Amino acid sequence: MKFDLIVLGSGPGGYVTAIRASQLGLKVAIIEKENLGGVCLNWGCIPTKALLKSAQVFEYLKHASDYGLTVTGFDKDFSAVVARSRSVADGMSKGVQFLMKKNKIEVIEGFGKMQPGKKVEVTAADGKKTVYDADHIIIATGARSRELPNLPQDGIKVIGYRKAMTLAEQPKKMIVVGSGAIGVEFAYFYNSMGTEVTIVEFMPNIVPVEDEDISKQFERSLKKAGINILTNSSVERLDTSGTGVKAYVKTAKGEEVLEADIVLSAVGIKSNIENIGLEEVGIATDRDKIIVNGFYQTNIPGYYAIGDVVPGQALAHVASAEGILCVEKIAGLHVEPLDYGNIPGCTYATPEIASVGLTERAAKEKGYELKIGKFPFSASGKAKASGTPDGFVKVIFDAKYGEWLGCHMIGAGVTDMIAEAVVARKLETTGHEILKAVHPHPTMSEAVMEAVAAAYDEVIHL
Repeated sequence: MKFDLIVLGSGPGGYVTAIRASQLGLKVAIIEKENLGGVCLNWGCIPTKALLKSAQVFEYLKHASDYGLTVTGFDKDFSAVVARSRSVADGMSKGVQFLMKKNKIEVIEGFGKMQPGKKVEVTAADGKKTVYDADHIIIATGARSRELPNLPQDGIKVIGYRKAMTLAEQPKKMIVVGSGAIGVEFAYFYNSMGTEVTIVEFMPNIVPVEDEDISKQFERSLKKAGINILTNSSVERLDTSGTGVKAYVKTAKGEEVLEADIVLSAVGIKSNIENIGLEEVGIATDRDKIIVNGFYQTNIPGYYAIGDVVPGQALAHVASAEGILCVEKIAGLHVEPLDYGNIPGCTYATPEIASVGLTERAAKEKGYELKIGKFPFSASGKAKASGTPDGFVKVIFDAKYGEWLGCHMIGAGVTDMIAEAVVARKLETTGHEILKAVHPHPTMSEAVMEAVAAAYDEVIHL
């Protein structure tokens, strides 16, 4: 069977790409070896947020008296929390199935391996092999949990994020290695459920890609919640011979031995580029990534790659944007390369973190003269009324031209607020224009306007 486009992988990069290609009139097939929706819908973004919501509701119940309410006799059912998460994921995956049918996209189940001449061989579950042809092939095979030599995952005592979502029993003690978004989200979830959690981070600050002010505030919040945090530390080796796990951690003060039921390795991701035919086709790679140009074309005509298998931020919304841009270029539309400097990043623990653009340190290193404003949620009427006064909004502007260089937020609901900064930066909006755009009161979002006002010495409520 011949197609205009074959997409290898059905995650948020792959299925979005397929739908946009179909909208543009292409005959499309998508190949998936497991579940439609990929890791994000089935084992990542969506089910994780379901777990975090359960943790948040549990936290509300524990602090009901703060709101003048009395709740007695409540408890958690860990297996039911996990079951709800899986139900949400299953529902979303079924939604993608519907979208495939609606857009007349051929779904081919099996493991796809590319061949020269713009062909893909698909091996079905029963071992049957079928070869498909296409004018264009897009690789969107995503990534998986990265394993370090000293942290081999056995799926029982040393686990990755996927197993962390479906544990049969809640551990009493857990060590989380790595404090990126995945690590701290699971640390928050398990701590909220009552597990004793320790985070081990190699860098000086947790969530190390964030602005330092955000990292420090977040560390205070997690410690206040009872999470133990070791920075400038690394797990050198594990001993799993006993009933639990012993982690030998190198710290600034020397070696420390931690004991736990489970170690969650959250030290990054590994691109899924093995055994998919890259070598046979001659597609170039570098440091675990497929090399592409600004429109995601590989070095071999007719073959493209998007998402976690190419350089750039490994985020679902980045993969979707790359895929749309790629097929619009294939269809002959006028498109411009993606601005990777204006990609928002979000962490969904409590408090949430959201950011876009340059950190203060990065802006200074680039030589900008800065205007910086911060507005704490403790001064926000909405935040106080909601019982969520922790956190702040921080904005960074170029003092000379007023360019909005960066925006960094920590607090309740900030992952829904960051889009204002993304759109404003896309439109090259200045601080003055944000100040003159009336924000509704009382809302969390008016903290953005107040932070900008602080940068320009016009803040009212501080």
